[in-house]
This record gives sequence, C-alpha cells and structure tokens, in this order.
Amino acid sequence: MDKLNCFSLTTNDHVAHLVLNKPETLNTMHPTFWRELDAVLRHLNESGVARALVISSSGKHFSAGMSLDTFSSAIAMDDNSPEGRAAIFDSLTDMQSTFTLLESLRIPVIAAIHGGCIGGAVDMVTACCIRYATQDAFFCIQEINIGMVADVGTLQRLPKLLPMGLVKELAYTGRRLSAENAMKHGLVTQIFETQEALVAGALACAKEMTHKPPVAIWGTKQALNYARDHSVEDSLRQMGWLQGAIWSNPHIREAILAAKEKRPAHFPPLAPLKGFKSLG
Repeated sequence: MDKLNCFSLTTNDHVAHLVLNKPETLNTMHPTFWRELDAVLRHLNESGVARALVISSSGKHFSAGMSLDTFSSAIAMDDNSPEGRAAIFDSLTDMQSTFTLLESLRIPVIAAIHGGCIGGAVDMVTACCIRYATQDAFFCIQEINIGMVADVGTLQRLPKLLPMGLVKELAYTGRRLSAENAMKHGLVTQIFETQEALVAGALACAKEMTHKPPVAIWGTKQALNYARDHSVEDSLRQMGWLQGAIWSNPHIREAILAAKEKRPAHFPPLAPLKGFKSLG
C-alpha cells in the first residue's frame, strides 16, 4: 500500500485495523478520503491476509461526515443543465460504490464509533457488519440539516437496521440518536465506557473471528447479506448452492479436534484475488 494521508492501517495476527487519523478536521470526508478508503478496501479484499477488519477513529469524533468545502470546490454539483444533473448520478454512484465495498468485503467489518457519527459517517458504518460504540457516541443524519437528502447509503441501509418510524424521525428532523438508544434498537451491539475500551473490545471480537474458517465466515456473510434482501424461500435456495460450494469435511474435523484439545484451530486463508486486468 502507498502512504496514506487520511488513515493508518496495521495488520496483526490476521486482524486489520484501519484508523481515521485526521482529527484536526474531525475526520471529514473529501476526495482524498474516498480515494484512500477505496484503495485500502480493495487491497484488503484482494490480498486475503486479513480475516477481519476493525475501523476506528482518532480525535473528538468518529467522523463529522462530508467536508462542506467539497461541495463548493472539488466535486461541485452542476444543476444548471440536464447534462450536469446526469453527472450527479454518476458521481454519487462512484461514491456509493466505495462504502458498498465494506458490505461486499470478503471479511467481517466492525465499526468502533466514539463521539459523533455524522452525515456521511452514518452512510459508512451502516455498511459495516457490526457497530460498537462509546457511551458518548451519537448518530446524526446531518444531510437534512444542510438542505439535502442523504445519498450514500444511509436511507437504504438504516431501515434494515432500525425501525422505519425511527429512521423517518431521524431523517426528517436531523436529530441525534444516542448510543443508548442505538443499542436499544439494535444498531449498536455493545457500548463501552471509554474509547480505549471500545477499540480493545472491537479488536478482541475481530480476533475471535480469525480463529474460524475464513471461507465459512465468507459464506456466512454472503448468506446474511442475501437473506436481508430476498425472501426466505430464495435465501434457502441460495444457501443450498452456497453450502454445496464451500463445504469442507477437513475444516469441520479441525474445528472439533481443536475444541477437544483446547487449542486454537488452524484453517487456510482465503485465496488472493487476481483480477482479469492484473493478468498478462
């Protein structure tokens, strides 16, 4: 990986830890942020080295969302012509695809959220598998407060995670959702007193995942994401195809033997991905 400006990335014992590290700007999202996040996620997905990813942050807030300077300079939206408005669609599709990488990544993603998770940051964490938070964390669909519609995933993913009535209340008013209420409704699964405890808890959960067969974790994520968006009947059919593709008697024997011997189980990593464009 090239040197990162907006993030730091470490990988230890198959756990990747990506930290938003621009606290002086409240970890706001600008073009460099998007480029680097896209590159990091593609690298993790292709290498197969990491078996789980934790995303945390530095400073006062997890992220204050989209940098407002971006709207007036780097990616100013042209609403003066049909051609310009059509380009808005393509620009948004490109941005949406980066957060969708979190959802389609071959490994689980845990978001460790402290302070404010605002605007685009909500888009980001709703694409993660699991969300942990500190007691002082809060979530805010900030876009309505600046005269626009949230457009990078919040309105599509949050109704799958929270009751629709609550989502509408948050989206129409721009009110803050506290960590306590987020946990009450299932958006957050654990709350920690401090940021240090939060990150430690997220890393410990990720470490636990690395002791499972990576291909079974991959299959589980595939099945859950599919079931979320399809009927039970369709999802059961997909499950049959999926299980038939990845079933492994050696993995099951190793898991059972490791449990009996009270030792960590050992499983092969996911295969590195080599895209067609990288060949030749």
